[in-house]
Amino acid sequence: MTNSKQVVTYDSADRTPAALEELRSLFRYQHLVIQMVRRDILTRYKRSVLGIAWTMLNPLGTMLVLTIVFQYAFGRQEGYAAYVLSGLVAWTFFAQTTHAATVNLVWGGGLLKRIYAPRTVFALSAIGTGLINLTLSLVPVLIVMLATRVPIRPALLFFPIPMIFLAMFSLGMGLLISTIAVFFADVIEMYQIFLTAWMYLSPIIYFPDYLPEEFRIWIVRLNPMFHLIQLFRAPIYDGRVPEISEFLLSGGIAVGTLVIGWIFFTKKADEIAYRL
Repeated sequence: MTNSKQVVTYDSADRTPAALEELRSLFRYQHLVIQMVRRDILTRYKRSVLGIAWTMLNPLGTMLVLTIVFQYAFGRQEGYAAYVLSGLVAWTFFAQTTHAATVNLVWGGGLLKRIYAPRTVFALSAIGTGLINLTLSLVPVLIVMLATRVPIRPALLFFPIPMIFLAMFSLGMGLLISTIAVFFADVIEMYQIFLTAWMYLSPIIYFPDYLPEEFRIWIVRLNPMFHLIQLFRAPIYDGRVPEISEFLLSGGIAVGTLVIGWIFFTKKADEIAYRL
């Protein structure tokens, strides 16, 4: 009887692309994402007197301050409070989720040294937590719409689509920033400054028509958040279903950013493991 030994040869060329491999792993560990979202929600509100109500009071308080300060500067536009709050809610979701995705990976990376888990779970759990907070934030938006007599129209039924596009764009940006932050820790602090500048370059507290023509191309056409905020705001403030061209443009920005961020992150995933 002869013993035959099977020789196993590893060929790196046969390896599944990192982006697809990470996606398959994420489906297998979807329960971990759910648990991380649950943990984030419970940790954030368990010691708060008002609990989850802060999710609704925070944008309301900020909107109130901005409305008092800026409504006279913009000619007391009708429904200005609803205009500000709808843009503010979208921006807060983007800013909080991208920052959380970065911080979670950099400071929570020790978990990856103890157990195996897809590295994208940190970014995806930040998006999941943000979507829950965003959904809750729609309650004060509706209250302000009623208080300022902004009509609630059937166009609101299309609202989940802008939410999905915003989540996709935020996930892509979160993955991009997270990857860079692993190699350059100062990026986390710099990103906070960048977010502040980006916010004032987006039409949250002002109307695009108030911008000088020479600045409009930078703030309107070349600013991806402009298109996403306008799509987000259309069913709320304008009471209309966005046009197909608006859906296509915003969807293209969201999908393109997510694909680029996902590929860039997964391509550097092996290096990230050694730097965390």
